[in-house]
Amino acid sequence: MEMLPLVILLAVAFYLLKKGDQRQRIALLGSQLGHYQIEKLMESLTAGYLRALDEADPGRRDQIWQHLGTAETQLCQQFNQFSAEFSKLDGAGTRVSTLPLAIPYAARLFPRATFDLRKALAIHANGLTEAAGNPQQRTAKSRAFTLSAELFLMQHSCHWFCNSRTVASARLMARHQTTHAQVLAAVTPATRAAYLALTGI
Repeated sequence: MEMLPLVILLAVAFYLLKKGDQRQRIALLGSQLGHYQIEKLMESLTAGYLRALDEADPGRRDQIWQHLGTAETQLCQQFNQFSAEFSKLDGAGTRVSTLPLAIPYAARLFPRATFDLRKALAIHANGLTEAAGNPQQRTAKSRAFTLSAELFLMQHSCHWFCNSRTVASARLMARHQTTHAQVLAAVTPATRAAYLALTGI
């Protein structure tokens, strides 16, 4: 019984430290993303893909795909700019813990169990550009599927940086009804290989 106050005190301290670390990470990422409309374009594309796939009229469907092509180009341009700007940040603040749960300042305490978000964002920028450029000449449906996977994986990395891999995967399932493994299987082979090599998962 005498240990209970100490346990409670440690739990509160752990919680406050974790929240402080997460606030710093969210603020860092938000300060960089705030200059762009990446999230808005991503939401527009995701909704647009569903609208195009549900459209029964071929002519109307083609118009939607053409309109989405413009948004894809804008998104790729903005994300490449964002990645380039983020790459200039100090690497000490861009490490992502690969531990399953969020531990306060884990990236500093366990530097070997981390990867660099700057490198991850560069991988995502290349993946988005390749998927949008469509050098494999995929069908519009297949192209949208691959590009969506690239977007979801990028979003997962951002949530992973701000919280933990576990939280990021839970948000991916809640928002898009898909698992991290399914998304990783659907991105381009180049993205998948580079991502696995970087994260070590």
